[in-house]
Amino acid sequence: MSQSFTIDRDTVDEAVKWRQHLHAHPETAFEEKATADFVAGKLEEFGIEVHRGIGETGVVGTLKRGTSPVAVGLRADMDALFIHEENSFDYRSKVEGKMHACGHDGHTAMLLGAARYLAEKGEFDGTVHFIFQPAEETGDERCGGNAMVKDGLFDKFPVEAVFGLHNWPGLPAGSFQMRAGPMLASIDTFEFSIGSQLAHPASQFVVPDPLLVAARIVQDMHAYKARYLNPAEPVVLSITQFQSGNPGDRQSVHVTPDKAVVRGTLYTLNDAVRDDFEAGLEKIVRHAAEASGASHTFVFERGYPVLRNTAGETQFAASVARDLVGSQFVDDTMQPLMGAEDFAFMLGSVPGCYVFLGAHREGEAPRQLHNPGYDFNDDIIPTGIGYWVTLAQRYLSEASSRRM
Repeated sequence: MSQSFTIDRDTVDEAVKWRQHLHAHPETAFEEKATADFVAGKLEEFGIEVHRGIGETGVVGTLKRGTSPVAVGLRADMDALFIHEENSFDYRSKVEGKMHACGHDGHTAMLLGAARYLAEKGEFDGTVHFIFQPAEETGDERCGGNAMVKDGLFDKFPVEAVFGLHNWPGLPAGSFQMRAGPMLASIDTFEFSIGSQLAHPASQFVVPDPLLVAARIVQDMHAYKARYLNPAEPVVLSITQFQSGNPGDRQSVHVTPDKAVVRGTLYTLNDAVRDDFEAGLEKIVRHAAEASGASHTFVFERGYPVLRNTAGETQFAASVARDLVGSQFVDDTMQPLMGAEDFAFMLGSVPGCYVFLGAHREGEAPRQLHNPGYDFNDDIIPTGIGYWVTLAQRYLSEASSRRM
């Protein structure tokens, strides 16, 4: 697809090298010390003011031109995953059991490329804050997005809006998707345990059977979703772990267990549904345990909130994408997805928009995220840099005009 704005080849080539370097040296949540050093070093090299340690290992680069008080935030995530890489190319992960399986190496490289371009050639009046965030992959409130916000990100670096981007292998390379309102789900995790006593299978009637009670609870949880929730509400309830007994000891098959532990996740686009499920699931566990005479515990842990794009910023982001790649490659009314993203914490503090940038290589099967064979598509780096540069310059220009 053609682009109305192109980035110089040297910047693109450098960004590809940065991306592959980061891919070879992955660091997981809040361990991104070498990554933060790399990012900070590049920003300093570009002449950009650098701030370290925001949200533990986060980095913010500040580039100011002119006299306008308007500022915009551009965010990229830096962390990798606990996945053993199965690729064989030269820049495969050098860290056993860790890899960039979600493209955060590419996100970081594209934002660095935009920072370099804007520092050298940018034409704008105002301030750009380049936000390099750690620990996006935790799945709970102990994540980098929340940590940076709690650490005063938008107090220290006030912005009128913040924008985020994620590559998406299921979309044609260089295309864009976004929507106003709920775009990605909240994520919560829960755990319950059912306790009893060890027993001989022939005398299980003497004490409660925790495995049987837990299995009944799992069924009741799915029944709760199927029959006590408006089917128009998007909800994904998953039981992901069920542990009871000692499967490593074959002789223990002759002993009924004294405990069963079950864990699961909940994704939804509605905060009221989160509240209902927290109360409803606890009630199911408590009543089942009481009815059987077993002990129980129940923990419901809130994770990322619903990611909600604000209308004006989504319209603006879509217009930037259309001018960059053409209207036919931009969908600003996409269906919400039931994944989750901690950029939601930033959008809970200031207006903004999160977009997907297509990464599918034509003629190849999509390389899904969080997969040991995944690799970021370097062909979309020019589009990503172009999007960030165009968005920053235009946002500051239009915001300054609105203030006049």
